[in-house]
This record gives sequence, C-alpha cells and structure tokens, in this order.
Amino acid sequence: MAERTPPVRSSQRMVAAKSTVLEDPRAMKRIVLCLAALAAFSGLAGSTEEAQAGDPYAVTQVWNHNFAQTRAWHGNYYYAPYGQPTALVVPPTAHLRQTYSWGVSQNTNHPIYHQYGRSASTPGAAAPGRFQPTPNWPSHTDQFGVYYVRGPW
Repeated sequence: MAERTPPVRSSQRMVAAKSTVLEDPRAMKRIVLCLAALAAFSGLAGSTEEAQAGDPYAVTQVWNHNFAQTRAWHGNYYYAPYGQPTALVVPPTAHLRQTYSWGVSQNTNHPIYHQYGRSASTPGAAAPGRFQPTPNWPSHTDQFGVYYVRGPW
C-alpha cells in the first residue's frame, strides 16, 4: 500500500517561494536595484523646504515668563563665597538644567524658567536674606547656592 502524502497548503507554497527568491542571486540583485532606485527617486521627489521644529505661538516662552513672575529664581541656600544665592548665567538657548543627588538616585532635569532682561543692572546675586549655608555633607547640587538663569536675548 502506498503512503499518503499530506496536501500542500498555500502558506507552505509561499514559504517555499520566498526561500527560492532569496537564494537566487539575480532576484536579489533586482530587489536591491529596485530599492536603490526607489530611495533615489524619493530623495529627488521630496520637498525642497527645510523642516523646522519650533514654537510658532511662543507658548514655551509664555509659560516661562508666567512661572518666573510668581517664583524666585533662587533656592533656599546661599553660595558660601558671596553669602547670598548666586546666578550662573547660561546662554539664552539653554532650556534645561540637570540636578544631581547623592545616595538614593534623584537625578532630574528641570526647565530653566528665569531669564535676565537687557536692562538688568546687577545680575549675579540675590538680595541678602535668610538663606541656609551649604551643609557640611551636601546631598544635592541645589544646596551649593548657585542657580541657573538664562542670559538676555
């Protein structure tokens, strides 16, 4: 009695067809040439305008301005050489600052909200007040009394 072979399904035919196409070097050359032509054509047919990521309504600047109007630019600690909080002026294009913490990791990024105006007469230090000194064993970079403030435009 002859053994029966199971019928071949269409999914098995597709697998067999794929393996023969990938094994044929001429078919692979055609596929590579077609992909290269498609990539070249899409590069030529693309838009000539440059892509720009921006904030057309200046929403970020409005948020920064509103936040800066209601909060102080400094923290609770003073910079030891000056005896008051000190501003570290960064470029006006800087938007984030990173703070580090020792021990349990609390490394975070925060936006830089405050920005000096062009008419700032004495940038760099806060008025004397009731600020805390840097602890003997500081545990966070905010405890050094130096705070980021963006420079004028």
